[in-house]
Formats: sequence, structure tokens, C-alpha cells
Amino acid sequence: MPKLYGLIFDVDGVIADTEPATAEATIKVFVDLFGIKGVKPEDFEAGVGRGAEAYIKAAAKVHGLELTDEQLGRAMEMRERNFVGLMEQSPAPAFGGVLKLMGTALARPDFRLAIATSSSRRMSEAALKGAKVPYHKMAYVTGSEVRNKKPHPDLFLLAAERMGIPPANCVVIEDSPGGVEAAKAAGARCIAVTNTTTGENLRPADLICDSLEQVDLRTVVNLVSPNGT
Repeated sequence: MPKLYGLIFDVDGVIADTEPATAEATIKVFVDLFGIKGVKPEDFEAGVGRGAEAYIKAAAKVHGLELTDEQLGRAMEMRERNFVGLMEQSPAPAFGGVLKLMGTALARPDFRLAIATSSSRRMSEAALKGAKVPYHKMAYVTGSEVRNKKPHPDLFLLAAERMGIPPANCVVIEDSPGGVEAAKAAGARCIAVTNTTTGENLRPADLICDSLEQVDLRTVVNLVSPNGT
């Protein structure tokens, strides 16, 4: 039986440039729900890639807002509705190289694919549909299915489990420092793409690239089996 390889994709910032829509959807929450204007995309930086709660709390902290659990829940629901509406109006296309890499891997009997995102099912599915990703052919893990979100490894460990592949045989594709940290904590290899931050911030990754157009399946195999074993 041939060795099996797992390829795990984050969604936001890896598959498509959804960060502007995510920020816009959340900025609207701060205006409509809390009456706070002047929230900027960079106010969310500390929460990027760590799930909705961390994302909202990051900007709340910047603006001196203490949120109750009820307020946070309402903010998350409103944010999700806003984001899905934006994706329906203006879908974000897949980044270069993403669909080709997925299609090539799906055609190989020795590869399994997974989506693993801190986002909710509804939000991530809206992004995946807009980017024309064949996610129904992959394992699919969202933030609501794990106890701990990134930088903890739970998402990627569950994705590997659902693919039936040891984490050591998996390569995670990420774009955020927290995502890279989570991938390495899971015992997987990590390719970091500089779609949302600099290569310097992604340095713990095994490979850093500017686009997935620079990555093929040989790249993935060599990361998992550098000696051909």
C-alpha cells in the first residue's frame, strides 16, 4: 500500500482573500451593535486566524470595550450574517494556484485533502462556494468542533484523524503566525503563504512562499519524506 499524504487547507487568507470582507462585516457590528465608529481592519490583528471570539475581542480591547458573553454572542451572529451577505454579493475568487493544487491532489490515490478553519461552517462554506472549491470531496473541520482554536493544534489533529492519516504525514497550508504555530504543534509540516503577513512573521513554517503557484505535490511529498522514505 502506498504511503498516504494529507494536505490541509486553512480558508481565510489561504484559499481566498476574505480578510477585507471579514473586517468589513465586523466593523459594521461595532457600529450597529455598540455604536462605535472608527474601528479599522488593523484593530483585529491580534485575533486573526484565532476564531470569531478572539477576532471581535481584539478590536474591543483596542477601543476599550468590555463585552459580556451575551454581547459577544450577538456580535458573532451579526458578524456571520454580514459576512455571508458580502460573500453572496461579491464572492472572493481563489488565490492563484489553489484550485490547481487541490485538483491535482484529488486526482492522486495517495493524497487526502481537508479544510480546517477556525471560522464557522456557515462563514467558511460561503467563502468556499465563492472560490469554487470542491470541498465536498474533502474532510471539513470548523472552529465549532474543537475545544481550543489556533494556536492550539486541535483543528489540525481532528482534520488528520478524519483523513485517517498521521499528522506527521500531513502538510498544513497557513497564512497566519497562529496557524503556523498550530500546525507545528500538531506535528505536521507547514507551508506558509504570505497573503496576509510577511515571511518574517511566518518563520517557524517549513516552507514560506508568496503564492501557491510555487507549490506542487512534489513539494508536499518532499516536506513529509525528505529522504524519499
